[in-house]
Amino acid sequence: MDKHYLTPLFEPETIAVFVGNTDTPDLQIPQARALVAALTAQRFSGNLVFLDIHTTGTLADLAQTRADLAIIVLPPAEAIEALEVAGRIKCRAALVVGSGIPADRALDMHRVARRHGMHLLGPNSMGFQRTRSGLNASVAGPLTQPGPLALVSQSGALTASILDWASLNAVGFSTVVSLGPNTCVDIAQVLDYLASDAQTHSIVVYMEGISNARRFMSALRAAANAKPVVVLKAGRKTAGNQAAQTHSGTIVGSDDVFDAALRRAGAVRVRSFVELFSAAKCLASRYRPVGKRLAIVTNGGGPGVLAADWVSEIQLELGRLAPDTAKALQPQLAPLASLCDLIDLSEEATPAHYQAAIDAAGHDRTIDGVLVVHSPKAGTNAADVARAIASLKGQMSKPLLCCWMGDASVVEAREVLAAAAIPSFRTPEAAVGAFGNIASFYENQQLLQQTPPPLSTLAKPDIEGARLLIENVLTERRKVLTEMESKALLSAFHIPVTQTILARSANEAMMIATQLGYPVALKIDSPDISHKSDVNGVALNVLNAVGVRDIYNTMIQAVTKLQPGARINGVTIQKMARNKRGRELYIGLVTDDPFGPVIAFGAGGTMIELINDRAMELPPLNQFLARRLIDRSRVAETLGDWRGASAVDRDALEHVLLRVSEMVCELPQLREMDINPIIVDASGAVAVDARIVIDNAPATARNYAHLAILPYPARYEQVWPLRGGGEYTIRPIHPDDAQMLQDLVQHLSPESRYFRFVSSLKELPPSMLSRLTLIDYDREMALVAIHRTRKTGADGEPVETERIVGVSRYITNPDKSSCEFSLVVADDFNGKGLGSRLMLSIMEEARDKGLTEIEGLVLANNPGMLKLMKGLGYTIKTFAEDPDFKLVTHPL
Repeated sequence: MDKHYLTPLFEPETIAVFVGNTDTPDLQIPQARALVAALTAQRFSGNLVFLDIHTTGTLADLAQTRADLAIIVLPPAEAIEALEVAGRIKCRAALVVGSGIPADRALDMHRVARRHGMHLLGPNSMGFQRTRSGLNASVAGPLTQPGPLALVSQSGALTASILDWASLNAVGFSTVVSLGPNTCVDIAQVLDYLASDAQTHSIVVYMEGISNARRFMSALRAAANAKPVVVLKAGRKTAGNQAAQTHSGTIVGSDDVFDAALRRAGAVRVRSFVELFSAAKCLASRYRPVGKRLAIVTNGGGPGVLAADWVSEIQLELGRLAPDTAKALQPQLAPLASLCDLIDLSEEATPAHYQAAIDAAGHDRTIDGVLVVHSPKAGTNAADVARAIASLKGQMSKPLLCCWMGDASVVEAREVLAAAAIPSFRTPEAAVGAFGNIASFYENQQLLQQTPPPLSTLAKPDIEGARLLIENVLTERRKVLTEMESKALLSAFHIPVTQTILARSANEAMMIATQLGYPVALKIDSPDISHKSDVNGVALNVLNAVGVRDIYNTMIQAVTKLQPGARINGVTIQKMARNKRGRELYIGLVTDDPFGPVIAFGAGGTMIELINDRAMELPPLNQFLARRLIDRSRVAETLGDWRGASAVDRDALEHVLLRVSEMVCELPQLREMDINPIIVDASGAVAVDARIVIDNAPATARNYAHLAILPYPARYEQVWPLRGGGEYTIRPIHPDDAQMLQDLVQHLSPESRYFRFVSSLKELPPSMLSRLTLIDYDREMALVAIHRTRKTGADGEPVETERIVGVSRYITNPDKSSCEFSLVVADDFNGKGLGSRLMLSIMEEARDKGLTEIEGLVLANNPGMLKLMKGLGYTIKTFAEDPDFKLVTHPL
């Protein structure tokens, strides 16, 4: 149970290969010949057994045959028969290699595999490679050399192309997986496996689509939390949205949403095949940048300036040496060397000059990475310079990249750099772009670490009132809220709106306008009109009662003529906003397929589509995410002191975004929303106009199932009395608990640590600590028991300290109906009821998720845990695979 469920697929000890009659010189299909050749071209660390389902006597031998993995390269009908045979010999995984198998045949294979409890990679897969075990179960080419990268691809052709490129660029892989269409084991499951694979340090993904956004985001977040993930996605053109009824819907495309999803998952996206290779070079060198300040060391001004230009173009920062560093370095360089912006070593640069400059930049805290740009110069041996740089590789803790310009004269130098695993590029732009792509990993990791709850810490909204309003509209079989209804919904979540009153006649309009005070704005109110200005349904700065009367009548007539079938409730009257220096912004919502609701932000007003300023984020938001969302928009540059106008109230704007996030989380009926404009100035923010589209929520929309990222489940927080006095809090774990969890493990007795981890470890490795504290609350849960104590600080004031004194955890099994638990309690808190309460709480949460059984492994020599399990009603059995453990289970 401690091994990943895909271990039989990717780490098999015995493989049964079904390729037809292997005694004949010509196998049935070319791919079968290629697969047999690939499997036998090198020594596999396990055992290979070749079977033919049609050979006499084969079935009689099945009783003695056992295998972890079945590899099948047969026509579809025979492949299904082979899957049945694989099930009979207790294979726990299967790979069906081939192409062109239609969806209906693929579903038949899925059903057979599911019936036998096998994890099926394929059909339509080119297979996979595991280099360190010598396993090439693919038809994608020869076994690649070992390396720290893993490649996951939804295209067989691209898989073969990347492997061919890698063989010439000294890039090795730990794992290569080709998925193809209609595969049962999908990209999310492979990412989940690679996240915990010790041989894999970085992951490169080529993808064309996903089937389940929640499962994909869950796996991607787990993988990117453990190691860098770089994604190249095809199909970037804007999807759908023809039927969009709000501005937000018309300007948000699925590719923008995919960008937002990858950022929030902590992954890095590249835009081209070339960039993917560049990123692979950097990842293969195991670089982990922690910022975007790139220093450029060069022996030529022109190439250095080109690199600096591209640094600015892709929003990086040019790294400049600190004054003290530059002062110490200058005497070590040639007389004409310049350290103002670029580290320009001049044409007289020697290998020693390069070494001194790179070493100085490597130790300078104002620099995050170093790019060396070398141009061929008479009297300078490019290979000697490369060797000097290679000698520094082991001392560099920052990314070191090179651009050796030219061709014939720098071939040897490039070979030296490749041997030292230093990424080398032919152009300055490619080198800077590679650093930029990988540097964004650090920024996206900050987004990944955010785990907002569904509701902010602001005043609680009127959720029930909002739901009642939506139900009333849906009861009338309407999906588009009027402006009045939209503003009422915003008000329920404490979003400031302009006072708006509906007038049903010209005389009523005059009286309302007079009471509000001039100037006023008039807008048609109709559930059938999405954009009022398109039908002359908006009039601004109306100055008197006569104008209100005339415009009311004219507007009704114009709208009736231009849109005869529209239902018209009347005309809304609102006072014009007086502050002319306020910024017109928009906040929107669009529902994406498959990622669900997405929040959009940018410049607003009547030219919103033309300006096309958009930044996006997946809900839920917290203040950090709201601030980053604003900063990514182009309009952010105008929010400070700008052209004589005072800076806007950024806090008020962030609060509106947090309120919109609350709406999205709590109201799964929302489909589109358009708050445009929302006027923000130094005194606050106010929504002038709003348009909202709703629909019935699906039956599965419970516990925030409509969101791609599950919010922090604050609802499971409870306070319990401690046996012997005092109290403790049980709540879901979050990333900020990392140090407290480490303290818990470090202070456990050796026996308690061994009972929990079946290991003699004294503390959690950083990767494991990160994995245990940043979790996806959809497929797993960890509850921590927090004990608080008060003591007097150095200044005499009372100080409250927190401590984790226990953790219960479960992870959902692949069957999606059961889960595996673990439990640990601090030694000094044993016997105080914590273990029982943590287990009951985690069981209740698993039951709430719809799981039906909880199970776990307990060491047979752990009487305390076995006693606790028996007291909680668990069934205790011998674990067939290892007599040192007991299997404990309990129905939920």
